[in-house]
Amino acid sequence: MYEAKPWLTLYPKEIPATLEYSKEPVQQYLVNSAEQYPEKIAIHFMGKDITYKQLYEDALNFAGYLQETLGISKGDRVAIMLPNTPQAVISYFGVLIAGGIVVQTNPLYTERELEYQMKDSGAKAIITLDILYPRVSKVMPQTDLQHIIVTAIKNYLPFPKNLIYPFIQKKQYGIVVNVKHGGSTHLLSEIVKMKRQKVRHVEFNPEEDVALLQYTGGTTGFPKGVMLTHKNLIANTKMCQAWLYKSKPGEESVLAIIPFFHVYGMTTVLILSVMQANKMILLPKFDVETTLKTIHQQRPTVFPGAPTIYIGILNYPDLKKYDLSSIHSCISGSAALPVEVQEKFEDVSGGKLVEGYGLTEASPVTHANFLWDAPRVKGSIGVPWPDTEVKVVSTDTGEPVPIKEIGEIVIKGPQIMKGYWNRPEDTKEVLHDGWLYTGDLGYMDEDGYFYVVDRKKDMIIAGGYNIYPREIEEVLYEHPDVVEAVAAGIPDPYRGETVKAYIVLKEGSSVTEEEMNQFSRKYLAAYKAPRYYEFRQELPKTAVGKILRRMLVEEEKQKREEENQKHA
Repeated sequence: MYEAKPWLTLYPKEIPATLEYSKEPVQQYLVNSAEQYPEKIAIHFMGKDITYKQLYEDALNFAGYLQETLGISKGDRVAIMLPNTPQAVISYFGVLIAGGIVVQTNPLYTERELEYQMKDSGAKAIITLDILYPRVSKVMPQTDLQHIIVTAIKNYLPFPKNLIYPFIQKKQYGIVVNVKHGGSTHLLSEIVKMKRQKVRHVEFNPEEDVALLQYTGGTTGFPKGVMLTHKNLIANTKMCQAWLYKSKPGEESVLAIIPFFHVYGMTTVLILSVMQANKMILLPKFDVETTLKTIHQQRPTVFPGAPTIYIGILNYPDLKKYDLSSIHSCISGSAALPVEVQEKFEDVSGGKLVEGYGLTEASPVTHANFLWDAPRVKGSIGVPWPDTEVKVVSTDTGEPVPIKEIGEIVIKGPQIMKGYWNRPEDTKEVLHDGWLYTGDLGYMDEDGYFYVVDRKKDMIIAGGYNIYPREIEEVLYEHPDVVEAVAAGIPDPYRGETVKAYIVLKEGSSVTEEEMNQFSRKYLAAYKAPRYYEFRQELPKTAVGKILRRMLVEEEKQKREEENQKHA
């Protein structure tokens, strides 16, 4: 059944079933674009433009400094703790050119989270913002970090000012020995202006050499470093390029809101843009008004995003003031895309918005709906990308299940990770003969479209019934007053678990719990309908806008434990 790959019959003629992958490292794409399009704009950032030639020059200067001054050699880990700024792009390619392995680090990390990741990765250096310097310097003595490279967002504004860093005294080339944390501090703005040091050539084996340690969210335990090779990242980017076959290399403008420190933003925005010599319009964080003004003024054509980003735009009171008609294609990732959101955003923009699916361990994309020239199916994550094998297996026997029967989705392809960093046992749990066991429950229909019903760990078992939160959430999003919704299983003395819905309503809405209950029961079987509703101003989210269901479950458990202690 799965060997036949029925989805291939759906592919438009422009999308090949298999692709060719260059045997080069990721950074070669920056070299290629700088040579072919030296004067083309690579980055637009808050009014400042940077050409591909300048981007490459800065990345080379940084690479030479890493090698000659900081002693970074092949395989050394270098952390990047930056939002979407020009420095994030320069640092990323500079580290790779120097032979290092990039460790993407969320700027929102607490000291504890940062210390854990630096210890686990063994990073020797970190690039970060001036405002984050105190946090980084505090954890430095407990880690292998030897160098902090500091930058400021103001460095890349159209009219940069001479910055005074209160925490250091400037010396030659911005190098300062800081006795407090025992390492050295460096200024990125000084490094890129220096006379370039010789960049040692590094030989790469793209199939084996790790380019990136991307840490998983850690909602079910300690985060694990996913080892993604140069080939993994190139393969997934090439697949994305094939899927967006109507995009014209060198002519597209890509709105870069999805953070580069998330692998989805790194692949579908950063690497793909550089591979195609497109312009990246960088936004350091998602703010609805800023985003709408940027779209209106800069006219991006491609807009990768997450459901919460599109929801935020759709619910902005003055949305009609802004022209979104430049956008022709959007792929939504990181969480399930409600059908209502998809349809409304397409009406507003005139572009195509489709849902994709993937996970960090797959670089990250494995499935998507078609943007053009082929049917797309509501509620489906689409079909597998070129060179991607997928099957659905029984969670009990591991054997493939019949069409439309729910099981665990397992995936094989050139984008699948090498393994988890220093965690061979965890790697063995999810990788079997090249197949990645995703932990996601879903099914395939007779045409080859796949559907995710939920995470194995998120499935609610109430009174013996299996209940999938996504199905409930799709219904809740259909209510005209609901902005965001998530369903979760909470302890129940009779049913084992029961369903609770957490909802953010439109401003000024007066919907009651009883009204929501009546609405839900119109469209859901009684055992699936939420028994409890909680209205909130906002829901906890990751940096890419994925709602943290597990955090809500943990909050609920803690609340109940405290209540039990009071009555004990």
